Amino acid sequence: MPVTRRAVLAVTAAGALLLTGCSSSDSPGDAAAPTGKPVDGGTLRYAVTGSPATASNDPHGGLGNESDLLRFALAYDVLTVPGKDGEPKPRLAVSWKPNKAMNRWTFTLRDDARFTDGRPVRAADVLYSLRRIADKAAENYGRLADFDMKASSAKGDHTVVLATRAPMAQAAKALESVSFVVPEGTKDFSKTVPGSGPFKVRTSGAQTAVLVRNDRWWGSRPHLDRIEIQAVADPQARANAVTSGQADVAGSVSPAAVKSAGNSGGLKVVRRKGVTEYPFIMRMDTKPFDDPRVREAFRLATDRKALVDTVFLGYGQIANDLPTPYDPSYPGDLPQRGRDVTKARELLQQAGHADGLTITLHTTTAYPGMDTAATLYARQLSEIGVKAEVEVEPADTYWTAVYAKKAFYTGYYGGISFPDLARVGLLSTSPTNEIAWKNKKFDAGFTQAMGTLDTDRRNTLLAGIQRDLWKDGGYVVWGTGDGLDLAARGVAGLPDGPGFQRMFIDQVWMAK
Repeated sequence: MPVTRRAVLAVTAAGALLLTGCSSSDSPGDAAAPTGKPVDGGTLRYAVTGSPATASNDPHGGLGNESDLLRFALAYDVLTVPGKDGEPKPRLAVSWKPNKAMNRWTFTLRDDARFTDGRPVRAADVLYSLRRIADKAAENYGRLADFDMKASSAKGDHTVVLATRAPMAQAAKALESVSFVVPEGTKDFSKTVPGSGPFKVRTSGAQTAVLVRNDRWWGSRPHLDRIEIQAVADPQARANAVTSGQADVAGSVSPAAVKSAGNSGGLKVVRRKGVTEYPFIMRMDTKPFDDPRVREAFRLATDRKALVDTVFLGYGQIANDLPTPYDPSYPGDLPQRGRDVTKARELLQQAGHADGLTITLHTTTAYPGMDTAATLYARQLSEIGVKAEVEVEPADTYWTAVYAKKAFYTGYYGGISFPDLARVGLLSTSPTNEIAWKNKKFDAGFTQAMGTLDTDRRNTLLAGIQRDLWKDGGYVVWGTGDGLDLAARGVAGLPDGPGFQRMFIDQVWMAK
């Protein structure tokens, strides 16, 4: 799904956004990561997933391109950011607290932030930006669906009171990374608008953006003078850009590219463990997947180990049909679903498909291995009498033309948390309900969990609603792989967290 979803649920998707999973870096060749005191100066050239055809200057819209998201994270301040411990950390907001009913949250803003045109960042700017994000829910997967922005208000220049539609224990977490603040009243986003982030945009085109350090930023002074962002849709092209010296960092490269880099030496690999997924999505409101027997048959036909071994080449592990196995709320005591071809055939016969079934499985090449996974899964399905015709769609339109629209397709997650996924894609009211999951018990359980302040109790409640999703949902989640970035010798400080964490590169530096 786009970062979010993919940007979001892709990045996102999103966003993802806030895991507790571990991560690490390693050096496949003889390159060692630079150590010691960071060095100031230099230009970082970053090749990241993105399609020039769908590039945007609007930080409150769809966030379908990681290249756009990376630029926004450098140019605009957000209220909170995800910390390495999984908890939200202050950014533009320095503190936050709820009322007793947990349906009003008071956020105190820092008083020294300024936009690049010199204007101070005020509570009115924050409220305007958040209301605009809420108004664009249909484009951004309902990022702020839990908030009642009409009932929210600005108090003075540095305090915002945000209302929630129900008691909510994780308001600061829900605002992590996507609450980009622009000046109040901004309406023209055909070009870059002033931000208050660590870098400012010098030039911005569909494929390349150039940003320079914002010396007036309130935070820790960035080490780099300049960052060039290159939007490159093809993962092999991103890897080639680094190995040929045309870029310093390539985001989301293939395991094969990493192994090749290990042979050539001189490059560094950043691993984001277990945050990459290519689930197969079955829309439950569309035939034949409106029949639970068909969905279960498709899950039982899955040879998970073969998929993991083929797609992730040693950088992955099998999964169990729930989309966020790294989330602290994941119900780890569920039995591992295994392959059972005989039972899968029986279920298809009971569903009226004794003579077989023909269906189209959509996929793309936006992330390394998506097409490979679909091709192998189609072969596995053939063993239960399903003829799955794989259709490889263009990467630059996949997330707008296929995602959450087709009956059967390959999805993508980059580390999104379960609460974020539920908000944007699993509640009956979610703007982008990718599997058409309409379940009142699930909705009520999620609302109850979000209103529970105690972390252990909240995770227990979230685990409960995931059990229903595991049993009856529309996911085939066969494995998780490491997110892999490739970097040139001398690049240091690259974030290795999941989801949106890796978009905050303002403290990266380059050894000379």
